[in-house]
Order: sequence, then C-alpha cells, then structure tokens
Amino acid sequence: MADSVQSAHAIKTVLIVGGGTAGWMAAAVLAKALGKNVSIKLIESENIGTVGVGEATIPQIHHINSYLGFDENDFIKNTQASFKLGIQFNNWARIGDSYLHAFGDIGRPLGLLPFYQYWLRARASGEASSIWDYSLNTLAAMQNRFQRLDKVGSSRLTGIKYAFHFDANLYGRYLRRFAEAGGVERVEGTIVDVVLNAENGFIDAVALEGGERVAADFYIDCSGFRGVLIEAALKAGYEDWSAWLPCDRAAVVQCEHGDEFRPYTQATAQKAGWQWRIPLQHRVGNGHVYCSQYVSDDEAADVLAKNIEGKALADTRLLKFTTGMRKRQWVKNCIALGLSSGFVEPLESTAIHLIQSGISRLVSMFPDQRFDEALITEYNRQSRFEFERIRDFLILHYHANERDDHEFWTECREMRVPDALTAKIELFRSAGRIYREHEELFTETGWMQVMLGQRMTPERYHPLADTLPQNDLDGFFNDIRTLIARAVTDMPAHEEYIAKHCAALA
Repeated sequence: MADSVQSAHAIKTVLIVGGGTAGWMAAAVLAKALGKNVSIKLIESENIGTVGVGEATIPQIHHINSYLGFDENDFIKNTQASFKLGIQFNNWARIGDSYLHAFGDIGRPLGLLPFYQYWLRARASGEASSIWDYSLNTLAAMQNRFQRLDKVGSSRLTGIKYAFHFDANLYGRYLRRFAEAGGVERVEGTIVDVVLNAENGFIDAVALEGGERVAADFYIDCSGFRGVLIEAALKAGYEDWSAWLPCDRAAVVQCEHGDEFRPYTQATAQKAGWQWRIPLQHRVGNGHVYCSQYVSDDEAADVLAKNIEGKALADTRLLKFTTGMRKRQWVKNCIALGLSSGFVEPLESTAIHLIQSGISRLVSMFPDQRFDEALITEYNRQSRFEFERIRDFLILHYHANERDDHEFWTECREMRVPDALTAKIELFRSAGRIYREHEELFTETGWMQVMLGQRMTPERYHPLADTLPQNDLDGFFNDIRTLIARAVTDMPAHEEYIAKHCAALA
C-alpha cells in the first residue's frame, strides 16, 4: 500500500529550461539517475547564446565525469582539454608577487598535526624554504610537466591532483550526446510566457513562440542570468554581493597559443580587477574582470589586448554581471542551476562546480509532487552555505592585499568583510590555525596557500610542532623535497603527455 501511495505522487516529467553546461549536465545526470521512470525534456533556442567562458575547473569535476562513465581520454579529445594543476596568482598582494594555489597536498601530516604547522615552526626560526617546495603540483606546474600519478613512488606522499581546462561549448555538446542517448528530448524554442497556477503559484507550463505549451511536474531553470523561471516568474529575489566583490564586468577574447603550454590557470591582478589565462589544446581563453567604477570598457579591452600572448582569434566580447546569489534557489516546483542560481565570479574556477554540486544536492533531495517544504528549506540552506563560503574565499584574495597603486585595492583592503571570514583571518593571524567548516568546498590547504601567498604571517604555530627534534624535522623536510624533485624530473612535458595519450580530435 505504501508503495502505491508513494508512486501516486512521484514526479513523472521534468522540464529543463536552457542548455549549455548547466542544462545538459543536469539532463545527463538526471537521465542516468532517474532512468525510464521520468520523462525529461530540455528547451533551448539556437538564437540565444551561452556565456561559454567557464573553461577552467577544479578536481571535483572527476566525480561527475566518473558517475556518467566518461572515458577520460575520450572526454579530453572531444573538448580540446588540457590538464590543470592549480591557479597561479600574480600581483595580488604586491606587484611582482606570485604564488600558486595548487591542487593536492603540500607535504604530508606528521603525527597529529598538518604539515604546515611544522613548516611554520621552521619559518619562525628562519630556516624554512618556500612552502610550495613541498608541493608536487607546484613543482610540476612551474616546469610545465604533467603525468597521472596516484602517489610518489612507494612513499606516503600523495600524487598529482588535477582538473581540466576545456572548451565549455564542446563540453556541453559532449553532455548533450550522453543525455539524448539516455532518452532526454530536446525541444527547440524560445519561451515567451510562464504560466503559473492561480491557486498555489506553482508553474503549470511554459509557452513558446508559435503558441506551443510545454508542461511538467518539476522545472529546472538553466536560463542564465535572466532567470526566466526562478526570478522573472517566481520572484525568488537576488542578494547582491558587489560590496565585497566589486568587479562587475569582463572583457573576453580567445587567442592563439604563446610559447608555453602551461598546465595551470593564471590570474593576474590589474589596476582594478584581474585577468585570466586558460590554455586549451587549440587556443587560449583570456578575460579581464574589472570594476566599471574605475575602468572603462574601452580601457579594459585595451588592457586585455596588450596582455595576451598570441594573436586574437575573434573580437573581444563584453559581459556584465552582479556578484551574488538567488535568495532562494528552489521555489515551489522549480530549482535554479548555474547562472540562474547566482554568480560569484570565476576567480577560483567554481562555476561548473556549483552546477554539479547543485545537481548532486537535487538528486539527494529529489522530491515527489508534494514538494515537501522542509526538503526545499534544507536545499536552500545547504546552497546558501556553499555559496557564502566560496564567496568568502574569493573576498580573501581582494581583501588581503598590500597594494598602494590604486584606490580600488585600498578600498578592498579596508572594507569590512563577512564575520565568518573575519574569524578565519584572525584565527590564522594570531594562532596559525585553519579549520574547515562542515563540507565547505575549500580545504585547509587551499586557505593556507592563499593566506600565505597574500603575505599573512601567523604570530604563532601549534605548540605540538615543538615536540619533534630538530634533526628529525630537517630529515622530514629533506626527504619530502627529494622525493618530489625526483618525481617531477621523471614526468614528461605537459604538451608531450597530451600528444601521446589524449590529443584532440581533428
């Protein structure tokens, strides 16, 4: 009896509005997760383009590719992908500074303490080399080398942790092929109206140009910044974070390769913003993210053009945005994914991760037609936590600076930041401690690299770090450096590795 009651309320139809990475990733995952029990349609229009600049990822993308059963080399070949070992930040704390937010571990834990506590002890005595000397990813990146490596020899050191740079439009097509093979139906069309139920305010249907109406039990809004369902129809509200993340525009252009095929993203701070460089197999993606209060569109485009390493392949495009998030990402029978749900700028390559984490959360909390309010509330709570912790991590890059060359950087340094970030900064500066809260995206190692890279110096380190004899500490450090150096020496060049294993299809 219980099964029949549950079945009577089951979601039978899902409609996804919008394609691109968000729409087709949702379609692909739901098609596999829900099987033949649910009919899935996706509406998109060839007349409406996608933003298509989310071309750098973080290692969590392996989870979704693995779930969908993608062969990694095939995925790389079809998306013109390259490997990514981290993000190099240039000129952020001071002009001339450079550090890598590297994926993977730095050193290894010893006893009850993380590696960086022993490094802080050595630094306090003036004996430490750079903490990035103990990062396999950093040393490989700086030599433009790459190799899939689970661990360093027979040691306890973990191996290479990597993500990808890829063509977002090609990735969308790759996901689309998988989704359509799994039964997803694509509908070509432009939505001109959203029909709401007069009694409960739920979405009853969407109306297309030409008069066709498409109805479903559950709707997923992947319509981009416009938020056709979640905002225009359901009035979810938008929380503006530009007081903390003041950049509001980006000039973007693709160019030919320069001299080096780097296995990492670059983020170079400019007068009032920053510039990205993302190398793919067939081209390089570039963008200048800036604050329009201080930089005109023409000036931003000029800065971008002067700081690319190869010949431009297209005209420069201009994107406008407001950093923030929907106050509610799930309203009634509609959920927002991708740019419809919010935007926190691409500084740490989190855009695609937020799509996949939203999808993962949706699968975990997939509703029936009763749309339990407690479930919706929990989804929105978890989404807010993730967005806010990512927001705080990005704010840290702007706030922790010592630049005096422009008013923009002074204002970022002097602005009052969210309380959770203030607490993290004060804890590190005073006691040298970092603690990951619940399931926030960035690890202690990630926070540590940005804080040290932005010239934050802790006053103290953990007292237990003093229990290790000096000779043992020296040997511990030397062994790690030796093992990492040997592993990197044995790696092929990034370009050679791709050519041998996963060169893009012609």
